[in-house]
Amino acid sequence: MITVSDKAKTKVEHLMREADLDPTYRLRASVAGGGCSGLSYKLDFDNEVKPMDQEFEDKGVRVVVDMKSFLYLAGTQLDFSDGLNGKGFFFDNPNASRTCGCGESFSV
Repeated sequence: MITVSDKAKTKVEHLMREADLDPTYRLRASVAGGGCSGLSYKLDFDNEVKPMDQEFEDKGVRVVVDMKSFLYLAGTQLDFSDGLNGKGFFFDNPNASRTCGCGESFSV
């Protein structure tokens, strides 16, 4: 499962309203090769669920993840920070053995 913090929930809802997305849209989390640690996180809105996707709902936020990415993201919490040390979404990923300084990439 992928969970969502209260701050991330608030920001996701704000972004969906701002983009005028209807309720069929979900937050799609995925992992791609790249970044300084080897793998990088990606977030987007998507209104399609593919046959092998995993879908979760936490605090009213629907999150969809492709099966390959789910292997890296299982147990992860999506959070949001608006502090002085960086603003944006970040992943608290228990599967990551190493992360880069900016938190946008990781390795297992």
